[in-house]
Amino acid sequence: MSDAFSTTVLYITTGATETVTDLTHDCEEFLTRTTGGRDGLLNIFVPHATAGIAILETGAGSDDDLLATLHTLLPVDDRYQHRHGSPGHGRDHVLPALVPPHATLPVIGGRLELGTWQSVCLVDTNISKDNRQVRLSFLG
Repeated sequence: MSDAFSTTVLYITTGATETVTDLTHDCEEFLTRTTGGRDGLLNIFVPHATAGIAILETGAGSDDDLLATLHTLLPVDDRYQHRHGSPGHGRDHVLPALVPPHATLPVIGGRLELGTWQSVCLVDTNISKDNRQVRLSFLG
């Protein structure tokens, strides 16, 4: 494979509660190992039908606010056509329409270009599945 493209998979355990997991450090470590200081693009992709990738501030309550907002927009109840799994699980399958399963970010000089308060986060509302994969791919 060319040095212009590198990829790896992160294995994340999210537990039995809805979570927003900060992946920024993992992304930075991957870029340190693979970019050679080059400019390019980092793609973050979660290959699951019930999880997404968000760019947001963490640690100041925004992660909890996101989960609360998702509860408002996607209530945990039996209104969904998709009904297997835990009660309200159909909402988890709608999540990726609101929090997409991917993000592509600029990399300048081998460093992730995020705003001061921005973090790369895995959003997982599916309490029935606690093991997630996240693919990081650098093209530069």
